[in-house]
Amino acid sequence: MGIIAVVVAAFAGFAMGAAWYMTLSKQWIAAVGIATDAKGRPANGGSVTPFIISGIAMLMVAGMMRHILVMAGIEGAGKSALVGLGIGLFMITPWVAMNYAYADRKKELTILDGGYSVLGPTVIGLVLGFF
Repeated sequence: MGIIAVVVAAFAGFAMGAAWYMTLSKQWIAAVGIATDAKGRPANGGSVTPFIISGIAMLMVAGMMRHILVMAGIEGAGKSALVGLGIGLFMITPWVAMNYAYADRKKELTILDGGYSVLGPTVIGLVLGFF
């Protein structure tokens, strides 16, 4: 049951990212500074590599979050989602912000990616809490 929970939670986190970035695609593209074609799509798009890396990353995050939740004896969707929120808000987003500060990235990119860094683990925790 654990592997199924991890896969479902990873898929949910990935889907949350898809919804987040599809909704905010124009803002994200502008913040990153990616060249676009006439339709506003990334000019050099089409590579599946980012999607493969994202899928693997989601499996890793969901697997570690499940491990943390089991080891801590945390059960239930609400508590698990709260753990995910905390991980995103107090671990992942500060790390993203620190890296972006050194890379001199726009603060808008930090906010956009930081938002997903909070929502993604929250959704993963929520789903894991149902199993």
